[in-house]
Amino acid sequence: MGVYRIVLPDASMASLMNTLEQIADFSSDVEDDVNSSTTADKSRREYVKERQAMANAAVDVKETPTPYEFVADVPGLSGENVKVHVENGSTLVITGKRRRDASASAAEENGEKKQFKYLRMERRVGKFVRRFTLPEDAELDKIGAQCRNGLLTVTVPKVPPREPEKPKVIDIQIS
Repeated sequence: MGVYRIVLPDASMASLMNTLEQIADFSSDVEDDVNSSTTADKSRREYVKERQAMANAAVDVKETPTPYEFVADVPGLSGENVKVHVENGSTLVITGKRRRDASASAAEENGEKKQFKYLRMERRVGKFVRRFTLPEDAELDKIGAQCRNGLLTVTVPKVPPREPEKPKVIDIQIS
């Protein structure tokens, strides 16, 4: 990209041109930074990918009298494509991967050629990750999940509240 100098009679216009030249120089510096491939750049890109993956699955969280329910939209996925687990004893993690078209992917793996082309692609594909911190009254050993009609429902039962201890009453005989 070349920088062309324009001679302007007005001093205010000259300062405007100086500002524009600085912006042009800054943009070329930014391009150089983007094209460089340092470890920090790679980790930033990985962070952005992870943030985008977290935005790929909408989840509703409900609290009912006995369990907590996490309902995630996972259209087109079955239970085999989704993984639910608990990390660090208090974080519920829902992960999965959406593929563009299962039949097209299988055909490509078998060496067959696709007989179509996409005119528009609006459905999101790729990995998704959602993390939720579970409350203290969650019963981790009894967590259940089911995937039906494009909805993943994870049920986290609550530990029943402890009944208050009744005061111990001792009858004393009076003599």
